[in-house]
Amino acid sequence: MASDQKFVDFIVDQIQGAGTITSKKMFGEYGLYADQKIFALVCDNKLFIKPTEAGRQFIGNVVEAPPYPGAKPSFLIEEQLEDREWLSELVKITAVALPEPKPKTAKTKK
Repeated sequence: MASDQKFVDFIVDQIQGAGTITSKKMFGEYGLYADQKIFALVCDNKLFIKPTEAGRQFIGNVVEAPPYPGAKPSFLIEEQLEDREWLSELVKITAVALPEPKPKTAKTKK
């Protein structure tokens, strides 16, 4: 089941305190970006945050699940979706801990 745009908009609104947040549709689901870094996926109207050690320490009692079959487990966030401050802090912590995105190479025309 694909995620609803309304749910994605709700999540993006909840985490505006974490910086410039954008979403990008991917195969019926969505990737969430903080300042050009992908930090989460929204799949089946569930929020999956990329796992980091700093995020694990912040969350404490972590629930992990794969966002889609065959994917590596991510932090599944369900109960704290209504807590803007907590969610924004987790996004900030995660974004800082993730590596910078690799620069895109220019495609050459043949």
